[in-house]
Amino acid sequence: MTAAAATSPAPSAYGGFLPDLASTRQYLGAWAKLSVVQYFVAEAAVISAWGGRQPYDRRSGFISDLGAVSCGSYQDRDVCSPLHLLMNASFVVQGLGMLLGAVLLSSALLCIAAQTGARVPAGAGHRLPRIGAVAARVLTGVAGAGTMIVGLVPEDLRSAWHFAGALMFFIGGSVALLLLGWLWLKRTPVGWFVLACGGVSFAALVTGGLTGMQVADPGTLERLMGYPITIGLATVGLVIAQRVRQERQARKAAGT
Repeated sequence: MTAAAATSPAPSAYGGFLPDLASTRQYLGAWAKLSVVQYFVAEAAVISAWGGRQPYDRRSGFISDLGAVSCGSYQDRDVCSPLHLLMNASFVVQGLGMLLGAVLLSSALLCIAAQTGARVPAGAGHRLPRIGAVAARVLTGVAGAGTMIVGLVPEDLRSAWHFAGALMFFIGGSVALLLLGWLWLKRTPVGWFVLACGGVSFAALVTGGLTGMQVADPGTLERLMGYPITIGLATVGLVIAQRVRQERQARKAAGT
């Protein structure tokens, strides 16, 4: 068997198959997921330019306060974010990265990306992982659409769409990570990290729902909902990008 045949999506003796890991589509999808880390840079810049009477505190300040268009009092909080356009643009870019990752990365790739040499098992007995991968893609897309809505409809517009978008991000993102972590548990130790990110986010979301965010440090609780999603999806993107890069290098070395 030639090196080219070894890397082609042909069926194996065990009934499995290898998707086209080296395609440009998969590579772009991986980097789209990884791009969500830009959020942390944007948030730090916006916080540094905060114009409220009191310095912005991540423990008490809500993330959406950074995207509020107008300065003033919002739900008894002093809000003034001169760089709100940057924050809202970051939300939209983050959501777009998640959406592109959901669309471009195939379900078959998500099943095996965490383990070099793995193939996608075929047959009725192996449908559950594929269903989980499809669900993770859909939920990631929902989360991406949600954070785009958050950026396009800032909190001080007092629209229910802002709250709905935030829920889409928190619920979709946390459950997507739980599914991806479960898919990867037996393939790489990174699976535990992805699962933990989803678990922390989901637990914080449940806590926020039960308490109505009436806790000592609501900003911390909200960040426990959101930060793990961004970190977890970026980790998934990095793992997939490395796997796709390995496959592309192998094909280049084989002259295919």
